[in-house]
Order: sequence, then structure tokens, then C-alpha cells
Amino acid sequence: MQHSPNAALSGKQLAGLTLGAIGIVYGDIGTSPLYALKEVFAHGHVPLTPENIYGILSMIFWTLMVIVSLKYVTLILRADNNGEGGLIAMLALASTAVADRPALRAKLLGIGIFGTAIFFGDGVITPAVSVLSAVEGMEVAAPALERFVVPVTLVVLTGLFMVQKHGTGGIGKFFGPITALWFIVLAVLGVMHIVGNPAVLAALSPHHALLFVFTHPGMAFVALGSVILCATGAEALYADMGHFGKKPIRLAWFSLVLPALTLNYFGQGAMLLAHPENVENPFFEMAPHWALYPLVGLATCATVIASQALISAAFSVTKQVIQLGYLPRLRILHTSVNETGQIYIPFVNWTLYGCIVLAVIFFGSSSKLAAAYGITVTIDMLITTVMTFFVIRFAWKLPLALCIGATGIFFVIDIMFFSANVIKVVDGGWFPLLIGVVMFSLMMTWRDGRALLSERLRSDSIDLLPFLEAVFSSPPQRVEGTAVFLNADAGTTPNALLHNLKHNKVLHKQNLFVTVKSHEVPWIGFDQRVEIESLGNSCWQIMLHFGFKNEPDVPEALKLVRQHGVHIDDMETSYFLSRDIVIPTIGGGMAPWREKLFASMHRNASGVADFLSLPANRVVELGSKVEL
Repeated sequence: MQHSPNAALSGKQLAGLTLGAIGIVYGDIGTSPLYALKEVFAHGHVPLTPENIYGILSMIFWTLMVIVSLKYVTLILRADNNGEGGLIAMLALASTAVADRPALRAKLLGIGIFGTAIFFGDGVITPAVSVLSAVEGMEVAAPALERFVVPVTLVVLTGLFMVQKHGTGGIGKFFGPITALWFIVLAVLGVMHIVGNPAVLAALSPHHALLFVFTHPGMAFVALGSVILCATGAEALYADMGHFGKKPIRLAWFSLVLPALTLNYFGQGAMLLAHPENVENPFFEMAPHWALYPLVGLATCATVIASQALISAAFSVTKQVIQLGYLPRLRILHTSVNETGQIYIPFVNWTLYGCIVLAVIFFGSSSKLAAAYGITVTIDMLITTVMTFFVIRFAWKLPLALCIGATGIFFVIDIMFFSANVIKVVDGGWFPLLIGVVMFSLMMTWRDGRALLSERLRSDSIDLLPFLEAVFSSPPQRVEGTAVFLNADAGTTPNALLHNLKHNKVLHKQNLFVTVKSHEVPWIGFDQRVEIESLGNSCWQIMLHFGFKNEPDVPEALKLVRQHGVHIDDMETSYFLSRDIVIPTIGGGMAPWREKLFASMHRNASGVADFLSLPANRVVELGSKVEL
């Protein structure tokens, strides 16, 4: 559902986008009541006393108000990159803003890419913990069903990953209504218990949170590690801005999501005040016994929708990272004729699935997984805050004192939540961190390897203009048609041209030397897509510009050169590519293991032809070996 963020919305459009935002944007944060409050009291670090319940409820409410309402909904949604949000859009904004400070820009890129790598850790933990916590409701309905929790969770997750290749277009329209029903049920369950003990609403006052912090500082610090679970999914608010726009996301939050979450947490608190023995699973204990099985079913649907939103985000983030040059090309399939954003990446799908199955089997319960959850969430929140400072200071040019004031408070809060989660690294936090570190190593190896490869190719290359002059001083036979030579480095002679002349001893009537350049902006319009320069003798140097969310479709982009007087007949055009075989060498530019890793990634990358949407029957690939 792509929406132009600047367009005026009719009431019907606004309602539709708001309902869509409830389904996609708020699925993750909406399933937090399944485990957030339970986790605070689960491990015995925080005794279940009325004072502590009031203190924790107050902390949860003010975490939602400060982190979600103030930081994300009010401040960070303003930092859009041509209407797009998310860590990569923020990274692009921040790095562009400090383009005149190369050292700072390099550091920011490193931090932003680390945040993106950590996101993949989050992408493993979220589906595992949320679906497990929903299915665990079966134990409350019938304790004998406990042994079926993990198998049922794995069946649900397997089904979810198997349908990815078909896209979510068909079932996507149900996401909003089902999630809206989920929030209404959350609110109703909460109200049922608040009515019995309305005094619990006193915890809306921040003094209960402050009293708890000052009376039990150590206990409060440990509790923060679980309290943050109520705000998981806050990053999705920002990441999905391009799909829905700011207004529907804000409207959904303040009109339904925030009230429903608050009522449910306070309802759980009211019930625990009356029935402390229900602390094992307060969410499901809120429901009357007859409603337990339908509630488990609805909770499972809600967690599947939350997981779906995260899987779709993983596909789209991967595609953006590939176009920014931090991961090798992967096979990308489009699952919708109308929506370019609906994609499926088989490798990412099944790698995520494998890691999630490992997590479910290894940890076995939502409680153990929740310990692994907070660390990735708080790292990404911290990185977003840091990026926001550089955007508002260097892109928006706001006064330094205001920038420090606006982001400093959030930075301190994020640091507190992060510190509270660091102590949980041993309990399971190492798992998503390990995934993040592996992803970061792969991304940096790919980036550095590509830089080395370009350097090697450049050092061995011949300048294009002098080469063409030499060729045309005694020209070979010219054949009909157009040859498009894809060239990573503009101004140098492509290997494919050298091989073509050497083996076929012919030159086409028309030759286009095309370089595809990806930029750190989400979208580049057709009016800025093409730069063209005549090299004489019906040869042209062409630069094609794409944003990291554009589809890099070369044949489509080359139609634009017709307005520059270059006529291309699709049936008479051949695309020549150089396929370089990388050979790692000892004493090269990277550590030997990184060179071997890069060579393997390079070898297994999907073909350039697929990635650039070239017609398969018109592509000629010519290979050469390159030593790193």
C-alpha cells in the first residue's frame, strides 16, 4: 500500500490507511502484553507486592509515553527521507548531512550498518517469542497440553514461512481488521479487571514509577530489562512510514493502540493485586475459562501478523542493503503485479526460518526467549537516537543546545534500558547479538571486498576514450544492432568489450557503455535517471541513477535515452557482462579468511542480469579471473 506522504487524504483514504497501519505497524507492539508484565515478575528479581505492581505499571505506561509517543510518534516520524522511514533511510539522511566530514560519515555508516545487522537478530527473536507466548495460552486452558507448545509453535511458523513465496496480497487485507479486533479484545480484557479494582489507575501518575526507582534502585534497574518489552516494535512505526504516511500512524497510535495497551497492562495489574497466584501467565489468566481457546486462536493470529510484518521488513531491508553495496546480489522475486515493495527473497526466508526454529527448540519457552529479546531492541533504539541527533543538527541546522536537549533525554533513557539488558546477555542475549555480529561481518567483508576488487580492476584497466580512438583508427567489422556493455567503473574499458573484440573481432553499429549507480536516497525519479555523453562513432557513455528503493531495471531506464537521439530496438540489443572470478591471495588487502569469505560470497551471488532486469535471451557473459 504505497502512499504519497504529501498527498491530501480523504476521510475514507485516511480510515483505510489507519486500519492498514494497525495491522502492519502495530502488530509487534500489540503482542507485547502476552509476555511483558509476566517477564518483570517471572524470575523472582521483583517481588510481587502491591507497591511493586503500582511501580511497574507506572514504568510501563511512562515507557510507552516517552519512548513511543514522544520519541517515535512525535520526533522521529518528522525525520523522513523523501517520505521514507527506517534505519536505512535515517542512515542515508545522516550520512548525506555530514558528507563534508568524511571521517564522521564513515563512523556513522558503520554504526548504521551495525544497527541494520542487529535488526536481523530482532527478526529471528520476534516471531519466535511472540508465537511461542501465544501458543503457551494452551497450558492455561489445559496444563496437560504443555508438551504440545513447541511442536504447535513450529507448525505455525513453518506454515508462515511456506506461504511467503505466494506474497501477502490476498491475506494482507485481513491484517488490519484482525489486529484491530485484537486491540479491542485487549481493551475489553483490561476493563473487566479494572472495574473490579479501579484504584489501580492511580499508577498512571509518574510518582509511582519514581517512588519505585528511588526506593529499590537495584530492583528497578533489573526490571527495566523486562519493562522495555512493552515498547518492542516501536522501530516499526518509523520503518513503515513510507507505506502509510505519518498521519495514519499517529492516528492509529493515539486513538486505539495506546489506550488498548494501557487498559490491558492495568487490567493485568488489577488482576495480580487480587490474584497474585496468576503471575505465571497473567495475560491468559485474565480471560474467563470459556474464552481461553478462542483467545489462544486470536493471539496466534495476531502474533503471526506481527511476525509477517517483520519478515516483510527483513526482505525489504535486505534489498536496500544490497543496493547500497553491503550484501551480494540475491534472487529477488516479486509477489505482486501492482506493489513493487512486495518481494520475496528465498535465501533470507529460509535462513530466517532456520534460525527461528533453532531459537524455539533451544530456548523452548517465551520466558527464556524474552531474556534474549531486549538487547537488540535497545541497541536499535540507541542507534536511531544517535542518528536523529546528526539529522536535526546537520540536515535541519537546528541550534546545538536544542539538538542536545531533544535527543539527550532519549539518549540517557536508551542507555539505561540498554544497560539493564546487557546483564541478560548470558541468559540468552548472546543469541541475537551473535546473529547481528555475523551479519555485520558479512556486510563489512562484502563492502571491503568490493572496494578491493574495484581497485584491482581499475589498476589493470585501460581508459575508454584512448582505447576507442585506437580501435577506430583501424576499425573492425561493424555489425547491425546495439551492444550494451555494463561497466562498474565509468570511463574504463569493460573486459567484456576486450574479450568481444579479441574473440569475435567485430563491433556493433551502436555501443552503449552503461554504469549503474545506487544512491543513498530512497527514490530517484525518471527525470534524474539518465546522464549521457557522446564518445563519437555511435558510442555513448551512460550513467543510470537509482535510489535504494527503486527497481534497478536497466532496459526500462535505457528507453529514456531515445529523447537524447539514441534509438534502441529491443530485439536488436545485446547486453554484455563481465563475470569476474575472484581468487584470494595471501598478503592481499584483507585477512585471508575474509578474502576466502568474499570469494565465496562473490561466487554465490545471483547473476547481474536478474538483478538489473535484463532479458535472459539477450545477455552475453564473458569471464575473467581477478586476484585480490
